[in-house]
Amino acid sequence: MAETLSNNIGVTSVVIIEDYKLTRVGLKSALNEYKTINVVAEAEDAEEGIEVIKKMKPDVVLMDVGLPGMNGFEATMKIKEMGLNTKVIILTSHERCDEVIAALGSGACAYCLKDISPDDLTRVINDVSKGACWLDPAVSSHVLNYFPKPENIALIQTSEVQDARAQLTDRELEVLRHLVNGKSNTEIAKELIVSVHTAKAHVCSILQKLCVDDRVQAAVKAIRENII
Repeated sequence: MAETLSNNIGVTSVVIIEDYKLTRVGLKSALNEYKTINVVAEAEDAEEGIEVIKKMKPDVVLMDVGLPGMNGFEATMKIKEMGLNTKVIILTSHERCDEVIAALGSGACAYCLKDISPDDLTRVINDVSKGACWLDPAVSSHVLNYFPKPENIALIQTSEVQDARAQLTDRELEVLRHLVNGKSNTEIAKELIVSVHTAKAHVCSILQKLCVDDRVQAAVKAIRENII
């Protein structure tokens, strides 16, 4: 059932799509303890959830995978096709490589396991609402291993790789290492003792110089092409 959508500046509106009522109630109760989160609606299946999203246009959707009828990946694709600015976070207990890849391929911005702490989930929700991508450390290796590595190490010592590395400043290379480790802009800012705005600017510059669209692609390219 939908509730009133919060218009408070700095508050992330969230819709939960989860078929287990106890899990929905628990998530809503836990997240609404945080001032930066407002769970505005919940749905027990994808079809109902999509209708709610059309009406409420939330900032973020927490999406289960194993839903009755349409699964979470199909639902994510439907949501992306709406052309909204709504970001989807997959929240599941599944750690399989094919499901992680399917989630990213369907347009999800983050993949979280259900044993994540409320504090960490809140941070992921807020970061994703601002444009960040996030992978649970337990599954991040699936993305890196999904891409084939060159058989001959000499193949990666190409002028293109050297050029890509040369374009990045020392600070950007440092930020890129943090991206590979799954760090958010907030975490990078804390590590480097800079503002979140500065960290985000470094990330944007890295994406532009590496000719990639998002943080996950940047991390994959950095590992695959031996940039760091």
